[in-house]
Amino acid sequence: MSTIPQHIAIIMDGNGRWATKRNQPRSYGHQAGVETVRRITAECVRLGVKYLTLYTFSTENWNRPSDEIAALMGLVLTSLEDEIFMKHNVRFRVIGDMKRLPEEVQQKLRDTEEHTKDNDAMTMVVALSYSSRWEITNTVKEIVTAGGVHAEDITEDFISQHLQTSFMPDPDLLIRTGGELRISNYLLWQIAYSELYFCDTYWPDFNEDDLRKAIESYEHRQRRYGKTEAQVEAENGENESTKK
Repeated sequence: MSTIPQHIAIIMDGNGRWATKRNQPRSYGHQAGVETVRRITAECVRLGVKYLTLYTFSTENWNRPSDEIAALMGLVLTSLEDEIFMKHNVRFRVIGDMKRLPEEVQQKLRDTEEHTKDNDAMTMVVALSYSSRWEITNTVKEIVTAGGVHAEDITEDFISQHLQTSFMPDPDLLIRTGGELRISNYLLWQIAYSELYFCDTYWPDFNEDDLRKAIESYEHRQRRYGKTEAQVEAENGENESTKK
């Protein structure tokens, strides 16, 4: 593979359905999904991906049954092992409405961010208690509360710099597993020009080969950002000439 996305975002869908097909509780699927996270994180590091953002728990997921929520929160506590991040030199970051999480989960997230802050092979970002509409609404509230901002100050760059994702580039590639063809309120601002890849594989079954297929699909696409194909080809030709 010649073109590796700098930033891959993933909607990890299908854990519950994977478990149901095996006559197991949904929490069994979430546990299996954690193992997939470990494998895909290691493969992303190996391939040279710099940012991996995982949609772990949305603000809408708070409407799920309380026992499933409790199981998911417990998984957060047990799966954030320093060994995972230190072994692969991965920095951990989290985005989302942390105030809604149990205090022990909040503390575990803060500790993991602190312990891994100097790792630089890749940054794994977990979107937890997150939704894009919440993020944008919260950003507007914070800007208004801070004051001193005039209408002419509000630009796309200004908004991007105040979002929770301001520390990283927008995703180059968004992958959704599980067969659904929707975005589910995930990074709506940030994926304006991301390439989208959907597959039927449930997240617990998603493996390194599946990841490479997604990246290979990305490699064969031409990212035009609103320009014509001729304009992009001309710019690419100029870039090649400059390199020579």
